[in-house]
Amino acid sequence: MADSNIDFASCTPVNHLWPALVERLGSEKAQQAVRQALDLQGMSGQSGSLPVLFVETCGLALASSDLLREQTGLNSHGDRMVLLLSTREQSLQLLQQA
Repeated sequence: MADSNIDFASCTPVNHLWPALVERLGSEKAQQAVRQALDLQGMSGQSGSLPVLFVETCGLALASSDLLREQTGLNSHGDRMVLLLSTREQSLQLLQQA
């Protein structure tokens, strides 16, 4: 997997990114964005990767779950995990889609 150029260590874990995304996009579109992130993981991801959803643009990427754990202490190993990332706020939130 290619090295990520995102510095997770500079980001603060928060709990407000998901509610803010739902408020901005609506529940259906926010859930669709998460499903697309999970689809990206399913199509192009590896066992050590994690889908990232950029909340400002709804852009998608894959990042190393080990890198996230090393830089933040957050354990993202599990099924249907998505990392919400706000580059503007330098904050992140882990979601586990049910």
